[in-house]
Amino acid sequence: MEIQYLGTAAAEGLPALFCSCEICQNARNRKGKELRTRTQSILDGKILIDFPPDSYIHALNYSLNLGKIQHLLVTHSHMDHFFAVELIHRHEHFGHNATGILHVYGNEAVEKAFFDAVLIDRFKIHPLDNSVKFIKLEPFADFMADDYHITPIPADHDKRETCFIYAIEKNGKRILYGHDTGLNLSKEAKDWIFNHKFHLISLDATMGKNHSEGYHMGLPDAIAFAALLEEKGCLYPNTVKIINHFSHNGNMSHRELEAFAEEHGMVAAYDGMKISL
Repeated sequence: MEIQYLGTAAAEGLPALFCSCEICQNARNRKGKELRTRTQSILDGKILIDFPPDSYIHALNYSLNLGKIQHLLVTHSHMDHFFAVELIHRHEHFGHNATGILHVYGNEAVEKAFFDAVLIDRFKIHPLDNSVKFIKLEPFADFMADDYHITPIPADHDKRETCFIYAIEKNGKRILYGHDTGLNLSKEAKDWIFNHKFHLISLDATMGKNHSEGYHMGLPDAIAFAALLEEKGCLYPNTVKIINHFSHNGNMSHRELEAFAEEHGMVAAYDGMKISL
């Protein structure tokens, strides 16, 4: 299984659109890995995780044919993770020769965002019935997407909806994709996680060196969660530990994140990064 991080920033991007703080200025000046688009990942070129406004530029940057993707996992309805209106372009009128149907998986808020976007008046002449299908998920109700065994786990994020993190397994390899979430997971979520082992964990690190009381994690929280997973026997000796989803408000450049991650046996994600298991 291979995961590619297409975008690794929080909602505002990095540099943030309207910001001139030191971190954003450093990113504009240094470019390269310091530049981050909104968070999105893809597994084996088949399973897309989240659908931010930057999906189009990700397809260009990494030579992705999104018309071949048939499975999209959405963590929650926030615009930086689900830019639903763009899905209209999978209709044959816009996206010629797309393969099969794109299955979009998400919670009730994602479902509402999906239908609010694709059923507006000007799109009614291009119904998506044969192009995109929405599938509502329930916590812990696992399902198969092709050969991938996927479990949606309730996150510690926006209390107005049931945000998900995902456990994804294929051919004996399992990853925990933990964006966006804080540490205050429900007992049920912790019990599920602590009863499984992971070959890769991808953890939220939005707040940089700052501790977070929930909603997101900072690096201290990600380190604590990784240590807890190790204590509970959820990690292998060679489990890959990724930090991802960075905000300029974390006040750390990629160089600083990379050094911090290396010190703690982790990997700091950057746009385009690939990890094979």
